[in-house]
Order: sequence, then structure tokens, then C-alpha cells
Amino acid sequence: MNSYKTIGIIGGMGPLATYDLAEKILNNTVASCDQDNIPVLIDCNTRIADRTAAILHGGEDPRPEMKKSAKRLEEAGANVLIMACNTAHYFYDSVCEDLKIPVLHMPRLTAQLILEMGVKKAGVLATDGTCRSGVYGDALKEKGIEPVYPSAEKQEIIMSLIYDHVKAGKMDFSDLDIDGVISEMKGKGAEILILGCTELPMAFDIIGETGIPSIDPTDVLARAAVSFAGAPLK
Repeated sequence: MNSYKTIGIIGGMGPLATYDLAEKILNNTVASCDQDNIPVLIDCNTRIADRTAAILHGGEDPRPEMKKSAKRLEEAGANVLIMACNTAHYFYDSVCEDLKIPVLHMPRLTAQLILEMGVKKAGVLATDGTCRSGVYGDALKEKGIEPVYPSAEKQEIIMSLIYDHVKAGKMDFSDLDIDGVISEMKGKGAEILILGCTELPMAFDIIGETGIPSIDPTDVLARAAVSFAGAPLK
């Protein structure tokens, strides 16, 4: 029987992204049988209010339900928590304040990896809430990396990709000018794209080659969680 620490996922933001994160934990762990895998607890709390609406439009506060999920997971035996939502990290300090266990910070982990890659300018593709809140901007600037964002017009395309397509289960993106978004980011000097919404890596798996490298923060987070749990990484 393994002695790995138990990972808790604060999920429901959104449900598809939650199980994508869980799958990435599984896929990043060296295991030859059931017992070689890491214990994972998932609280897919779909009562958590929309984070972008709360940050930008005075929408319902997501923190009470996020904190409930965190406490449930801690009490159930989780040794570390991760959040399956980039925008949710705007509320990171509130989530952590009543916990005795650590919560891994996806944007900071991603910024550290980009620093190690030697990148000086990183494009941020994410929700309006993530972009405007500075969740990635602050993390990148702390590492001396310049964040680059889409124009207002191209940001509307990214928001539609996230909300009208992936979250809605519509995985045909032919009505969206994704090429225009990529061209603009290249023109602004982005050396790499941060797929800074947990729905975006799923979309870009379908979109395919774009001519610019991208980084999946969900995968970065999953790998950090596997390491924290004490399991060998693939």
C-alpha cells in the first residue's frame, strides 16, 4: 500500500475542468496498478458562483462555497488542495485563511516554470476576470516576465470560446476567428501562450498547431500536486 499524501480538488469551476484536472493527476503519475496511484478527493461544488461575474460585475460572491469545499476536503483527509479554476485564484487568500493544509497556487507555479524556460514575454489567454484581476499579470511580473493580453475584440473571441463553446459542451469552433487571436498575440511579441482558463487546453487540443508554443497551467498544477503527494512523475 502506498504512503502518498491525499490530494483534494476544489471543483465545480467548471465540472469538465474539474475532471480534466483529476485525469491529468492520473496521467502524470507513474503507476503499474491501482495501488500505485494517488488518493484524490473531489468536491465538484457547482454551487460556487461564477468568478468572473463576481470580480467584474458585482455578481454573487463565490468565496463562501469555495471555503465550504475546502473545509469539507480538509476534514475528509486531504493533505493538500488544488483549485480547478484559474480565475478562482483571485480569491486564494480567502480560501486559505481557515485551513491547516496548503493550497497550491496555479498561476505562481506557471510563472515559475515560464521563468525557468527563459521566456521574457508571455501571452495570457483567459477569462475577463483572470485578465483584469491580475492573477497572471502579477505572478509573471514578480518573475520579471512581461504579460501580453488580447485586444478587446480578440478577448471577446476567447470569452466565447470558453463560455459559449467549451462550458456549453459545443466543441466546434469554426465560427470563431482563433487564427486572428493567435496572429495578434504573435504580433505583440508573445513567446508562449498561457492557456489561463481550465477550458482552454481542452479547446486547443482540438484546435491543434498554432505556430506558437503554449503552456497548460492545469498540467503544471497537476504535476506539482503529484510531486507534493510524494508520487513519481512521468
